[in-house]
Amino acid sequence: MMQSKINILIIEDEQFDVHRIQNTIKPYKDKLILKDVVSDGVKALQLVKDSDGNYDVVIMDYQIAGGIRGEQLIIKIKEIDPSIQIIVVTKMTINITDYELANSLMNSGAFWYCTKYPGDIENYIYQPTDFIISILNAYEKRRLERLSLRSNKKLNQNIEELLRAKKIIGQSEQVQVLRKQIEKYSATEANILISGETGTGKELVAYNIHYKSKRKFEKFVIVNCGSLPHELIESELFGYTKGSFTGATADKMGLFEVANGGTLFLDEVSELPLSAQVKLLRVIQNGEIEKIGRMNNLKVNVRIIAATNKNLEEEVKENKFREDLYYRLNVIPLYVAPLTEREGDIIMLVDYFLDFFAKEMDLPKPMLSEEATDLLVSYNWPGNVREIKNIVQRLLLNTEGKINTGDVKFALLNKNNKSYNGNDSINFWNGGEFLTLKDMEKLLKEKYVSFIRKNSKSDAEAAKKLGLAPPNFHRLCKELGFK
Repeated sequence: MMQSKINILIIEDEQFDVHRIQNTIKPYKDKLILKDVVSDGVKALQLVKDSDGNYDVVIMDYQIAGGIRGEQLIIKIKEIDPSIQIIVVTKMTINITDYELANSLMNSGAFWYCTKYPGDIENYIYQPTDFIISILNAYEKRRLERLSLRSNKKLNQNIEELLRAKKIIGQSEQVQVLRKQIEKYSATEANILISGETGTGKELVAYNIHYKSKRKFEKFVIVNCGSLPHELIESELFGYTKGSFTGATADKMGLFEVANGGTLFLDEVSELPLSAQVKLLRVIQNGEIEKIGRMNNLKVNVRIIAATNKNLEEEVKENKFREDLYYRLNVIPLYVAPLTEREGDIIMLVDYFLDFFAKEMDLPKPMLSEEATDLLVSYNWPGNVREIKNIVQRLLLNTEGKINTGDVKFALLNKNNKSYNGNDSINFWNGGEFLTLKDMEKLLKEKYVSFIRKNSKSDAEAAKKLGLAPPNFHRLCKELGFK
């Protein structure tokens, strides 16, 4: 700071006091640069506007000429440049014990104030050392505030870029209502429960809520409750201390601790076992987590957004989900409609992903024939937006120039749509060309995993039927484009 030059504006209508300020800062003239002196508030405001942030510190009289003065002038200066620091020199007090005046000045945005008295000191401001120190401190505060503003601006730009990448595509009535709900509810701190079919974009909605909220600079932590082994759920969510059980060789932060101050997204919340539901309920009620091996509970401040593809009310009736937890999570319900309820968004989504993946893969964006468009709209999209995303990537890799109905049928691979194939059998060739063994293996996996999921109540049950651990099942689904 001692290497920096501090640019000063004086607002004072008494030449005697201007002279005293000039003499007080004169020994530091190489560092404290007196840029301008003005005698009324209106001219001062114009100078600050025209300076483009070049003034660091304003030293001003409280009772100034020109119609704008005191707290009103301070407020207007700060509106022009929020980081500029203002020191008030006033005759209204002979010491710094007038707390009412001090409070009024600080609330208006002043950094510090000092007295013009005693009047018999002709050459310097009273207590010149304190005056100089206050200027140095004011400059340091301005420097830190400007750094913070730049940092926040960069963070906001990053968040805006993230939101552009995570934007919700569609113009259907359901999507427009959803956007309005996101804008409205992101301003609250209430827990939200998002419901909807698999692949509709519940995680995308949660992203948008978090990054439009006051917590946007804090962490957004995603937990897939269905992929956590039941015996590890509590340690993953709440953590443990070193030595709390065999194998606990170090402290472990739970995901609630990681998300402290931010948002925790509990995807597939219906898959939580009842024991974990009890502990989750306590966290929501008390704002504290019970960490394994810790004597005292740990305070956390986390907003919870949960998501489910099940009807939790039915789960409550069947005693699979706690009723009290359901009401705690379902403070604000959000519903994400499937594509069968918003057919008008299908081609918008296809076009968006064609454009996105064409740029990502450095491929030319193909055109859609009218017949291919009709075929895509008529398909029932059981995997919703997630399935569109997967199919578009196939189309890009297997199409050149223009996408026709044959390309669409090949990309869909007769998947989950009996209108293209009278049964669930597998075609061993397509368009006169035999499928490679690798393509056939993938097709078999896709059809069988899809069949198992359709005939299971949950992903956890599907994983069990396939003989896979939940994490391996979710990894497989991701590879196949289901997750």
